[in-house]
Amino acid sequence: MGTVTIGVSIAVPEPHGSLLQERRAGFGDPAAHGIPTHVTLLPPTEVDASALPAVEAHLGAVAAAGRPFPMRLSGTGTFRPLSPVVFVQVVAGGAACGWLQERVRDASGPIARELQFPYHPHVTVAHGISEEAMDRAYEELSDYTAEWPCTGFALYEQGSDGVWRKLREFAFGGGGPVVPPQAMAPVEHSTLPAR
Repeated sequence: MGTVTIGVSIAVPEPHGSLLQERRAGFGDPAAHGIPTHVTLLPPTEVDASALPAVEAHLGAVAAAGRPFPMRLSGTGTFRPLSPVVFVQVVAGGAACGWLQERVRDASGPIARELQFPYHPHVTVAHGISEEAMDRAYEELSDYTAEWPCTGFALYEQGSDGVWRKLREFAFGGGGPVVPPQAMAPVEHSTLPAR
């Protein structure tokens, strides 16, 4: 079956998701339209395709143990010079994101892994573009704010075209839908059997 590259994240809902995606594209980030606006819980991770059912079962258990929490974004930050990234800061919900990402990557689960850098929840708005464009992103979004109730997260797969597509949503406590899809989000598809 080969390997696939997956990620787990909290989607930024509308109208915020599309707005930040368009702003990211406007700063000249070529990856903007291939990456739905999100807060990462598991960075890009290569797994054997045959492990996807176990990954889904694990994420379902993590979500079942979670509870909705308020998310709030406010202002900008950067990882420069360590990493060429400008982001919108998570100012409420960060501790809950930290709790979730630890359980997603738990050593006893199918997607255990170490992180290259300490976990820092954020929403990327510029990555790997010119310093001038990153400065502009940092300045122009410095007063940006958004808030919403976070009710779950999703599993994504990166296609051979570099675009991230949602495979499945996981609602906290086994509840209903997580967030509506972003207007500019890539079309969903599933390589997994129907449920």
